[in-house]
Amino acid sequence: MRLGLALGYWGRGPSAAHLDLAREAERLGYHSVWTAEAWGSDAFTALTWIAAHTERVRLGTAVAQMAARTPTATAMHALTLDHLSGGRMMLGLGLSGPQVVEGWYGCPFPRSPLTATREYVDVIRQVLRREGPVRLDGRYHSHPYAGADGTGLGKPLKPITHPLRAGLPVLLGAEGPKNIAQTLQIADGWLPLYWSPTRWAEVYALPDRLPESFTVAPMVRAQVCADVAEGLLPVKAMLGFYIGGMGHTARNFHADLMGRMGYEAEARHIQELFAAGRRHEAVLAVPDAFADEISLVGPRERIAERLAAWRKGPVTDLLVTAPDPATLRVLAELNA
Repeated sequence: MRLGLALGYWGRGPSAAHLDLAREAERLGYHSVWTAEAWGSDAFTALTWIAAHTERVRLGTAVAQMAARTPTATAMHALTLDHLSGGRMMLGLGLSGPQVVEGWYGCPFPRSPLTATREYVDVIRQVLRREGPVRLDGRYHSHPYAGADGTGLGKPLKPITHPLRAGLPVLLGAEGPKNIAQTLQIADGWLPLYWSPTRWAEVYALPDRLPESFTVAPMVRAQVCADVAEGLLPVKAMLGFYIGGMGHTARNFHADLMGRMGYEAEARHIQELFAAGRRHEAVLAVPDAFADEISLVGPRERIAERLAAWRKGPVTDLLVTAPDPATLRVLAELNA
């Protein structure tokens, strides 16, 4: 099981610690560093900055949002950074949800998310292979554009720049059963959310055999600390925001996943508190048992014991969100 560093997206502003953490992760032998985006900082610019200050570590987006860019624009970002980094780029994509897609990006959330995702990946693959002009008679991503409001003058094109790697890895963030099943068919890897090292089979209904060389890379909050309850507070804060604020109460994929993990009533209660503006209460309402199940928090000995469970399943890469270099070092030592 390889280790990755997940830096997420910026809050109020850039974190002065991110570059130091990325360099330390590379020094410790971490395989990858990952950035994200929501409705603030973008994933690719921060990743390019890290690429310029590192030499070997792989570089991934976990995730870049599909609604933020057309698939050809995303492919351009990926192939450009792949060249600049010497072939270290990994493209992680996510569809997000209706609240973000329509509220922030100002475009309709697809009525068929599976079709939209499949077409998006198809276009990116065509760009990276560069075997000919991009062509797709799609429902959401037609190339050339053939809508009634177009000019009809669109010309099929292939990228001017030759991609460094036709097989640049494409990974998908998927939560629902159908989305996960499609991910196994069309992507090189999967970026799960809320991974349980003991209940992953029942929660995600994965097949007995995954595709060969398929990457399974869940994120985990890790912190070496004496007080487990205190160490879980950042996990609960993240969950409270994702369950309560990252989506509408009527349609929130994160809340649905928490429900499938056996916490449906708790997820709805968190949503109600968050919607009522009682955010602190929403965070405290996150069950400690749920936060603990999906994280690695506590003294070194406790983390070592729990890390063993993560190795027994199909996880190939553990993407660690850690607040300090000491925690990164302990995980590197325990995973050696």
